[in-house]
Amino acid sequence: MQEKNETIKVVELFAGVGGFRLGLEGYDKKSSTSDYKEEYKSPYEVVWSNQYEPSTKTQHASDVYVNRFREEKHSNKDIEKVIEEEFKSIPKHDLLVGGFPCQDYSVATTLNNSKGLKGKKGILWWSIHKILEEKKEDKPKYLFLENVDRLLKSPASQRGRDFAVMLQSLNQLGYAIEWRVINAADYGMPQRRRRVFIIGYHKSTSAYERLKKSKKLSWITKEGTIAKAFPVFDAKISEPIKLEEDLSDITNNFNKSGKLSPFLNSGVLIEGEVYTSKTKPNYIGRKKVLRDILQNEEKIHGFLLDDSLLKNVKSVNNKDGSKKEITTSNEMWEYLKGAKKERRKTKDGFEYNYAEGAMIYPDSLDKPSRTIITGEGGKSPSRFKHVVETEGGLRRLTPVELERLNMFPDNHTELDGVTDAKRAFFMGNALVVGVIEKIGKELYKQIKDDS
Repeated sequence: MQEKNETIKVVELFAGVGGFRLGLEGYDKKSSTSDYKEEYKSPYEVVWSNQYEPSTKTQHASDVYVNRFREEKHSNKDIEKVIEEEFKSIPKHDLLVGGFPCQDYSVATTLNNSKGLKGKKGILWWSIHKILEEKKEDKPKYLFLENVDRLLKSPASQRGRDFAVMLQSLNQLGYAIEWRVINAADYGMPQRRRRVFIIGYHKSTSAYERLKKSKKLSWITKEGTIAKAFPVFDAKISEPIKLEEDLSDITNNFNKSGKLSPFLNSGVLIEGEVYTSKTKPNYIGRKKVLRDILQNEEKIHGFLLDDSLLKNVKSVNNKDGSKKEITTSNEMWEYLKGAKKERRKTKDGFEYNYAEGAMIYPDSLDKPSRTIITGEGGKSPSRFKHVVETEGGLRRLTPVELERLNMFPDNHTELDGVTDAKRAFFMGNALVVGVIEKIGKELYKQIKDDS
């Protein structure tokens, strides 16, 4: 561990059940990439965190966070209200992190005062923006953010507009940015989960100057924080994209005629110019698969698929066009996972043709898992829930197995009053902790070079 005065102070927003914290600090002084067996001397310390779920009365995620980390400096209040009413409670920090919810980020209005661009209330990206704006001389020197990869191509009517708004707003706040879409399984981790990771360097840092002076393709593929954490093959780079100064102009006009987003899976922003590249992962090493994370058979009680009768019999088409009735739970699993080509009817009586391909059923144990979704829990049959076949028969994944797929400690989300379905929901919203750990280690090297 570093000396106390060298500790990197972290504020964690939209904390969920603590994925960022686990990746940066480790847990019980152990690292996620060693399955929490090897010592991790982390330079990071979370000095304040916030988790609030506006759609639920009971704040289960925040409760799990507090139970696991026993953190006094944790806020379970609406972040917008914290900013408006208790801004001084957010301490000075070096690094701001967060997996902010993916929403429409467009600018809502232009006010009369200079720099008067504000986003829609409730759009949580603007909470991050407001904190950075209000910190003035105490802005965090570094940012580490995460989101779903569709951020780079949203919305459908103006591909890439939302990301362009974000990049230019961060540029105006004095940050240079690098980003990469990473599929955790491409680097040996047990789940195929694609997310975009964003690193920011304030203009007061030498990392900002290094990025500014660098050959941008070299930063993207070799020199940058993400490139060193997750190597890629050599690639080509786009011509620079010059972003409009006015955020409302970006909102109204960005890529109106384009069918594709100009933002590829990797890139950098510096002083209003964007350079982007399509990179491919370069990884040689052990790859974890679904089989590696399974619990012993005695731990799976209650997760075997049952063959109970359905409350409502469903009539569907056979491949030859004849009708058949689905009467049991197992038949419903097979139907939902299978290929379909059938006539359906909406509630309003409109009929339409529906088709979809078959899914692998049960899931392959010899490959990384499919992406965990928030609806992973519960006994009811579903097309998207994981089903594996082990000695006991066909079964769903347990909460611990879902935690392992995101590289959380076993039983991280276990807490009185928190159901298995809710624990599965947490993992559907979470990130792969190992990705955070690896990027965090390389980011610290940049920070050391700055100091």
